[in-house]
Amino acid sequence: MGYKNLKRIVDANINRASEALRALEEIARFYLNNEILSTKLKNMRHFVCSFFDGEYSALLSSRDTENDVGTDILNPTKENREITVENVFKSNIKRLQQALRMLAEYGNLPDEPRYASYTIEKEMYEELKMNIKKYLLENRKLYLVTNSDSFNSDDEFLDRVALALKCGVDIIQLREKNRPAKDIVELGKRIRELSSAFGALFIVNDRIDIAKIVKADGVHLGQDDVSYKAAREVLGEEAIIGISTHCPDDAMRAMQDGADYIGVGPVFKTPTKPGRIPVGLEYVKWASENVDIPFFAIGSIEPDNTDEVIKAGASRIAVVRAIMNSENPQENIEKFLAKLGR
Repeated sequence: MGYKNLKRIVDANINRASEALRALEEIARFYLNNEILSTKLKNMRHFVCSFFDGEYSALLSSRDTENDVGTDILNPTKENREITVENVFKSNIKRLQQALRMLAEYGNLPDEPRYASYTIEKEMYEELKMNIKKYLLENRKLYLVTNSDSFNSDDEFLDRVALALKCGVDIIQLREKNRPAKDIVELGKRIRELSSAFGALFIVNDRIDIAKIVKADGVHLGQDDVSYKAAREVLGEEAIIGISTHCPDDAMRAMQDGADYIGVGPVFKTPTKPGRIPVGLEYVKWASENVDIPFFAIGSIEPDNTDEVIKAGASRIAVVRAIMNSENPQENIEKFLAKLGR
């Protein structure tokens, strides 16, 4: 291999490494707001580029983009890859590590930057996953908890779910207390398809096993269900885990455990929680002042009382009967969304 071609390899991989580092630095700086990671990536970029400063002229002279046989080779995975922050991170961290390895092989770059990139990958991915879940939840305002009991068939029930999603419901929870597990799994699979089509999050109530089987985005747990820790061990770090809370102690414990969101309620007396004394608007107000993760007020919330709930400090609500049992579900959804500022 000629001297010029060796320099072409080095030049190409300096460009790959610096481009990848810039992409990663922008994520750390503007998406994660992480000064430490931003600084590490910026310093690495300057180190890699300055290491080859003395060869700048030779590297530039070796560049021959017009005759590069690789420029027309398509990446088979790129066309089908969804553009998300997570995917941009994954592709660029691997691109960086590959480029640093080539620079070590062909340009005598020290191994330290490559080893450092492995640590940065772990740190950044862990923080990214937390921020992605937070971002996913923060912008969602209307959470529908389903029940199929009042419908004549599963098709009729699923039609109502589809209508709700089409009209703007952000999150949908499959809550079935009286049906066999196999039925819940079948409903879950169909709701997974519907929620994906409309870009909504899909949560399963209580059943972490079913949530995993149907590939739901997460699970919602009551105070008497399996522990947060057990659910996290089964579903993994990427799953969204929400917890019902009925008082400040419940909320504080849920936050300490690591819940991604909490339900706050029941705000008003509700037949879906027979025997449960409503927590009233006082708890909603407390949550708005003390809870630092997304929370959804729930419990007989209707278009007519939504203003009270919002005035108490809620910016997100979860509903059941006002959509599932309403004669005018679309009208109610429109009213809810208008009051929530969407």
